[in-house]
Amino acid sequence: MHFLTVSLVVLWTSIVSAHSIPRASAAKCGKKLQRKPWHTLSTKEKKDYINAELCLISKPARLGLPDATNRFEELQQIHRIPASISHNVGAFLPYHRLHMHAHERALREECGYKGAQPYWDEPRDAGKFSKSVVFDPVTGFGGDGTGPDRCITNGPFAQYKNGLGPGYSISNPKRCIHRVVNDTVSLASGQAYVNTCMKIKYYIDFWPCVELAPHIGGHGGVGGKMLDPISSPGDPLFYLHHTWLDKLWWDWQACDLPARLRDISGPNVADPLFVPPNVDPAGLPVFFPALETFPPVDTLIPPPGSPLPEGDPGNVTTLSHKLNMFGVIPNATIRDVMDIGGPLLCYEYL
Repeated sequence: MHFLTVSLVVLWTSIVSAHSIPRASAAKCGKKLQRKPWHTLSTKEKKDYINAELCLISKPARLGLPDATNRFEELQQIHRIPASISHNVGAFLPYHRLHMHAHERALREECGYKGAQPYWDEPRDAGKFSKSVVFDPVTGFGGDGTGPDRCITNGPFAQYKNGLGPGYSISNPKRCIHRVVNDTVSLASGQAYVNTCMKIKYYIDFWPCVELAPHIGGHGGVGGKMLDPISSPGDPLFYLHHTWLDKLWWDWQACDLPARLRDISGPNVADPLFVPPNVDPAGLPVFFPALETFPPVDTLIPPPGSPLPEGDPGNVTTLSHKLNMFGVIPNATIRDVMDIGGPLLCYEYL
């Protein structure tokens, strides 16, 4: 969740060199996968998706990424390792688009999932996340956390323990998935906030708009593990939230094609002096979660060996910017992911 307070953003600016992995291939797009909102899926479709996620948790890690013990955690690690160069920067939306694709591919290719990556249509639940169908204990992801540790106690992931986090640290013993659902913060996922971003003409202003209000709505509205700016993919709801953000980006791109298939910009290194505003560009209030719910500040310092941005001649994000997936899938450039119907991604939103 990477809107954050200034103290967290400042810590994200210590960055160093990255792994080198072959680029993605350019095979032609066949039949596009159709990504649908979670609430429209049948009970069987929901259970198929959840079972595929549980399958990733059951599969042993195979890439040697530090501290990852299964395939689900390897997907979490490709978010943790480059977190300092994929948030509060121009690559924020392209990076997460490719991450969602990596997750979708793993579900389909390794766990027999036949569907596409679903998304959480958050505006329909904004201001009332606690009543959302995504928290259903049978056909969803379990409910709010309870007790002093705010562990989820029902649903398919109630017994899962995750050792990645808080922040860049490692928990020993591993921790439950914890949640602190906040209906007030979830207001930032509302349609008025989405509309604010959709009216913006150029990407240089669009991506910070999305990274502020709609982004904070999902992460802060769910809370707990999802509020961890580094290790939030430890809660499976992360993938439904960021797939929705990807849909917002595509909806915005589709308003002015083909121009917006080339429109990319922004810094490669986060501004250490950035202070998140308490209103969005249209003057709507942004409700931040209580500071005590954030991970400890000392866990948010990028460790030695964290990646540097690659592919750009300076500190401006370009189409040649490299997106590192650390072996989960081949690397790609931002150019490769600008068109969701293109040869690499090959999906559409319903």
